[in-house]
Amino acid sequence: MVEGSMTQGAGQGPEVERTATVRDFRVPAYVHETGPYAHSMHPGDSAAPPPAESHPEGYTPTRRDLPVINRGDTVQVIVDPASVSAPQPATGPGPLYVVGDVHGYLDELVAALQEQGLINSAGQWCAGPARLWFLGDFTDRGPDGIGVIDLVMRLSAEAAAAGGYCKALMGNHELLLLGAKRFGDTPVNSGAGTATFQAAWLLNGGQKTDMDRLQDHHLQWMARLDAVEAVDDYLLLHSDTTAYLDYGHSIEEVNDTVRETITRNDADEVWDLFRKFTKRFSFRDEGGAEAVRSLLNTYGGTQVVHGHSPIPYLLGEVGSEDGEDDNGPVVEGPHVYAEGLAIAMDGGVTMAGKLLVQQLPLAK
Repeated sequence: MVEGSMTQGAGQGPEVERTATVRDFRVPAYVHETGPYAHSMHPGDSAAPPPAESHPEGYTPTRRDLPVINRGDTVQVIVDPASVSAPQPATGPGPLYVVGDVHGYLDELVAALQEQGLINSAGQWCAGPARLWFLGDFTDRGPDGIGVIDLVMRLSAEAAAAGGYCKALMGNHELLLLGAKRFGDTPVNSGAGTATFQAAWLLNGGQKTDMDRLQDHHLQWMARLDAVEAVDDYLLLHSDTTAYLDYGHSIEEVNDTVRETITRNDADEVWDLFRKFTKRFSFRDEGGAEAVRSLLNTYGGTQVVHGHSPIPYLLGEVGSEDGEDDNGPVVEGPHVYAEGLAIAMDGGVTMAGKLLVQQLPLAK
C-alpha cells in the first residue's frame, strides 16, 4: 500500500507501508525545579527575538529534558462544583462524540461543542455522562493552540466530575510541538539529510504565540496522550496510516511504546515517530479497505475513526491547509469510505472547511 505525507519537513516521500481524568495529569520530577521551561510566557508578555539561524555545523543542541514519568505523580485540577452538571445515575455509558483536527481554531471548536450540546454558553461542560474523544492535532496553523489545550484539559476535569469524560489522542502536531520545544535546532536524521524539529514546526504552521505560552503542564499532558483507543465498536486513532502496527500488536503495547519513545530523550527516535505519524492516505486508494482491516484485525473494532487527512483531500478536491483558498471546500460532515470501514473526521478547518464534532454511531 503506497502512502504519502503532506506534513512538510518530515524527510519522506511516498513509501510502501507494510482522558484525561485526574490520573492522566502525570508530573515528572523536574516540575518543581528551575529548568528550560521556566521562561514560558503568557499573552501580552514581550518576548526576546529568536536567535538567528546558523549553518548545520554551528547547531547547538538544546537540553534533552523529556520528563521521566513516575507512577503516582499527579497534577490536581480544581473544578468548581457549581460549574458542572451533577453526576448522573449509573445507567450505562453516555453518548459518544468525536472531534476532528482543531489546529488552534478555538472559537470554531467552542461553537461546534455548543451546537452539539456538550458545553453551555459559558464554555462549561453540560453534557452529564457523555463521552467525548478528541482525535489529536490541537495546535499549529490556527491562532490559539494553547487555548485549545487549556479548554480540553478543563473539560476533562469537568466531564469527569459530571459522570462523563473528555479524552484525547496524540496527533503528529503534538509530537512536532513537543520536539520543537525539547530539541529545538538539534539536528536529526530525517532520511533526506539533516533536519530539525524547530524548522519542521515552523514550516508546518507553528505559531510563536503558542510556543511563548507553552508551559510544563501542557508538555506533560501532551506527552501522556494515548495514540490509539478502542471505544464501543470503534478504533480511534489520529492518522490514516498503518504505521501504528510498527509499535505493537495490542493497543496497550502501542501506547506504551509511544510514551516510552517520547520519554527516552532521543531526538532521532522521536523524529522517526513523528515522521511515521505524518503518513496518510493508507485507506483511500486501491487496497485501502484491506489496510483498515489490518488494523481492525489487530486492535479490534468494526470501524476506524481518524483525523489527520482533510476530507477535501480524501475526496480529491482542491484546497490549501494554510487557508489560502478563500472559497474553501464544502464539508457537510464525516466522510465514510474504504468499504464503510473508515470514518474521516478532519473537516479541513485550516482551509476554511468545517471543524467537525460528531456523535457516533452516524445516523443512517
